[in-house]
Formats: sequence, structure tokens, C-alpha cells
Amino acid sequence: MRAFLLLCILCLGCGGCTTIPAEAQHDLIGVSRSDLVACAGVPDQDETRDNQEVLVWKIEKSGSGSFSISAPLDISMTINTNGACHVIASVRDGKVARVAYTGPSSTWQGKDAACAPVLRACVASAVK
Repeated sequence: MRAFLLLCILCLGCGGCTTIPAEAQHDLIGVSRSDLVACAGVPDQDETRDNQEVLVWKIEKSGSGSFSISAPLDISMTINTNGACHVIASVRDGKVARVAYTGPSSTWQGKDAACAPVLRACVASAVK
């Protein structure tokens, strides 16, 4: 019974998984620099090298701790709510050429989920 309950909790948890970071890596290519800044906000860092501008947004997400579940047969799961992310956008000729992520950005919402707050408005509006 406990194994079934654990499986149900895992399935419900996946309903909260975010696809925003993955969508942004595709949807934001070709977006103008000004539109990117309008939807993502002013970057924390801005650097130009080799005819390319690199914009960086830094996110430190801290939650109220973690959630742990234990079951028989040494099955346990801990869900962490903390994460950090650097959203890095490369801009060439005034258009986004690439979006990448660095940092321990995985949370209970999925891979690179800590990056989602910066990109949510950009993906939602599908700025082109």
C-alpha cells in the first residue's frame, strides 16, 4: 500500500514539472534583444566579446526546506525546493542566438526549473 501511495505522490509531483526552460531554448531564438529584456527583465550582467553580446540573469531560489518520504525496503525520496540558475543569452546582430543555463538549477519541478521565473513571460508571450 505504501509503495502505491509513493507512486501516486511521484505521479502528482510530475504534474508540477516545468517545461519553460526547454521551450525558451527553442522559442527565443531570433527574438530581438529589446524584446528579450522587455519580457525577462534587465540582466544582471552584460558583456560584449567577439561581436557577440552575452546577457546573464542570476537567480537564487530558496525554499522553506525539503520534503522527505520514507517507505519500507529502504526506499526514500527527498524533494528539495532550493535551486540556483544563471540564464545566459547570446545575442548576435541584435537577435538571440542561443539560450543556456548554468548552476544547480534542478528542483522538484524538474531540470533547470530554477530558471523558469526569468523566462516565464518570454515563453508565454512567444515574442517574435
